[in-house]
Amino acid sequence: MTITPEKLLSDLIKINTVNPPGNETAAAEYLKNLLQAAGVETEIVEPEPGRGTIIARIGQGSKKLLYVSHLDVVPVGGDWDFEPFSGEIKNNVIYGRGALDCKDLTAAQVVAALELLAEGVPLNGELIIAAMADEEKGGNLGADYLINREPGKIKADYAVNEGADQPIPINGKLAYFIQVGEKGTAWCTLKAHGIAGHGSIPTLAENAVVKMARAVSRLHNYRAEVVVVPEVEKLLKSLAELCNLELKSCSADDVDALLEQLPLEKAFVEALRSMTRMTVSPNQIRGGTKTNIVPDYCEADIDIRILPGQDCRYVEKELRMIIGKDIEIEFNQCKAPTFSSAEDPFYLLMEEITSGLTGNDTICLPVISSGSTDSKYLRGAGIPAYGIGLMADGFDQEARSTIHGRNERTDVASLRLKTDFLKELARRYLA
Repeated sequence: MTITPEKLLSDLIKINTVNPPGNETAAAEYLKNLLQAAGVETEIVEPEPGRGTIIARIGQGSKKLLYVSHLDVVPVGGDWDFEPFSGEIKNNVIYGRGALDCKDLTAAQVVAALELLAEGVPLNGELIIAAMADEEKGGNLGADYLINREPGKIKADYAVNEGADQPIPINGKLAYFIQVGEKGTAWCTLKAHGIAGHGSIPTLAENAVVKMARAVSRLHNYRAEVVVVPEVEKLLKSLAELCNLELKSCSADDVDALLEQLPLEKAFVEALRSMTRMTVSPNQIRGGTKTNIVPDYCEADIDIRILPGQDCRYVEKELRMIIGKDIEIEFNQCKAPTFSSAEDPFYLLMEEITSGLTGNDTICLPVISSGSTDSKYLRGAGIPAYGIGLMADGFDQEARSTIHGRNERTDVASLRLKTDFLKELARRYLA
């Protein structure tokens, strides 16, 4: 009997793969044993001891479809109402870290492949499953490593990954989302220099922490220009229509007014807002060595997410207008936004299958993500990648806030919906 997705998810949650340190190989070995017992070709790629990515494949042919997920999870933190690595299944809910990000997707992808194999479904092509290491820390030991060192192992026509928002109810319909793009990153460190002195006579010194505090305050008040990319324009127009709002235009001047009118939950509206502009968030500050010494150095790490047409030169120009010339800017990570077409036949197939599985009262819409997934590496290598966030009708709306938070969980019905979607998508595309 084929393992159920909920049992597989429960088993994966029980394997602690918090990154750092990762320990993904333990989960990869578990999957390898399961898949090999069913006759599936598998291998584990391990750039460093314990940091393994498992790659499995079924079917043969020129078509290639890649299913991507990741095995690592973020640290637990906070006070949970249950053991974070219990993997308990109770009242049709699976509990534990990774239940929604994203061991559920791993379980759904693996079980979909096993069921296709067990049912003898003929595949005119190859289904590749890659459960990656290190996604939560940037992918250097996972997707980035494979794309740069061994790209042939995961080369495919299309990829399906995490990354879409979970569905939201709008006027009696359930809106599902397919992620077609991600904002880029322009992470940087700001460095302020001053003159050290005794804390009892601060006027004889120049306080670098105070200088940085002023700069950070200005960054907090910064308002970026609004940019409406075509994918977001389509999304906003569709949401306005679903909410019965009259939309005269979707220009940059009208976006914020529209967002204020949308009768949707605040978290989703703010996600929409972040899709329409560069975001700048000062998230770490380090400065000073001792209470009675005026600090001569302070630095701050800034999380900046950019849209098409924006790059680090654009970001530096904007920052200079805000913080002036006295503070150094050092870029640590510059990655361009990545997009896949929402008009591609594969995207349309994903829409069709989603509607077929969820009913006539659903609608599918493209979204771009303000965050980052391994899809950026795939798109950068020429593989169109799409993210899903499927959940079954009636799912616990509060569960969405548990991703990277406390009490992470998902329900059995949603997990099985993901499995059915992935199974049907492989069957249809590789027909």
